[in-house]
Amino acid sequence: MTTKVRASHILVKTEAEAKDILSKINAGDDFGTLAKKFSTCPSGKKGGDLGWFSKGMMVKEFEEASFKTKKGDITGPVKTQFGYHIIKVTDTK
Repeated sequence: MTTKVRASHILVKTEAEAKDILSKINAGDDFGTLAKKFSTCPSGKKGGDLGWFSKGMMVKEFEEASFKTKKGDITGPVKTQFGYHIIKVTDTK
């Protein structure tokens, strides 16, 4: 059976912006609220939720980071062709 990950993310244009948002999360700010406020991805409206995905469905850098991150953990910034992502893995199966 293939492993699947459910993740949320916040996508921004610059690494500095991503690091600033990550520091807000580490200080206790809510991931979903920050996604709605700052993410340039349409998923931001849903608190950054991307739903379930398996390998081969996301860009390489994003996928590698997502599958390496434990459920409940947050990683980033991860650079892709779209910008910089803060990724929160919400579940795995």
